[in-house]
Amino acid sequence: MATGTTYGARDHARAQDGRRAAAMPLVPAPDGLVWAETVAGGGYTHKVLARGTELRLADPTGTACAHLLLFAEGRPWERLNVADTVKVQWNAYLGAGRLLLSDQGRVLASLVADTSGRHDTLCGTSSAARNTTRYGDGSAHGGSPAGRELFLLAAAKQGLGPRDLPPSLSFFQGVRVEPDGALEFIGSAGPGTAVTLRAEQPLTVLLANVPHPLDPRPAYVCGPLEVRAKAGAPTGPQDPLWDATPEGRRAFLNTAEHLAARGLR
Repeated sequence: MATGTTYGARDHARAQDGRRAAAMPLVPAPDGLVWAETVAGGGYTHKVLARGTELRLADPTGTACAHLLLFAEGRPWERLNVADTVKVQWNAYLGAGRLLLSDQGRVLASLVADTSGRHDTLCGTSSAARNTTRYGDGSAHGGSPAGRELFLLAAAKQGLGPRDLPPSLSFFQGVRVEPDGALEFIGSAGPGTAVTLRAEQPLTVLLANVPHPLDPRPAYVCGPLEVRAKAGAPTGPQDPLWDATPEGRRAFLNTAEHLAARGLR
């Protein structure tokens, strides 16, 4: 179809109506969901989620790497603090029952299910300089975009800027610490794994799906990431997770007190 005229361009654009690509948002989301999207390797996405929302990330091919940032919606100064997430819970390894904490001592999200067990809180995401050295290009719109560059795009669409971006954590590509302190990349648990997060506050979510910085493969390898979210209820005192550890209970109490003062329960 010729697009050299305004009418031709309009007709070409309208002809795309109803077509679907392998990686794209589903709008509206299917029944029972509030967010449904497939993010291509080298892609990113973002969304504001209500408190209690359950966010499921899935790795259908065993090659996705979901780099995640979280912010308290409307208050970007309260954001995911990976260092506090690790040190407060005495554990650098994510899994079901772990909490994602802000630097205010509050819970942003809880990890309620995990069939992968291959995640990372230590390395952050890739940079333009690193990807340029490794793959020849790290720009957001190039053939091997860096996670940091994609986060900048996602952040801008939520009114955030470079100074708002802290270190991220990632799911589906594992890293372990050796006795001598060296970091060992252990890769994926294989295709078909998933993690489910529960939003414990209203959240702004940023996701970048790019290879892990320690991935030793010379090629830029990153498969699709499936994103699904549905409405739910936040963790309450009746949930075993609330009292699973003294540190977690205190973080939940801090969160409940903060939200109650804002009229959110």
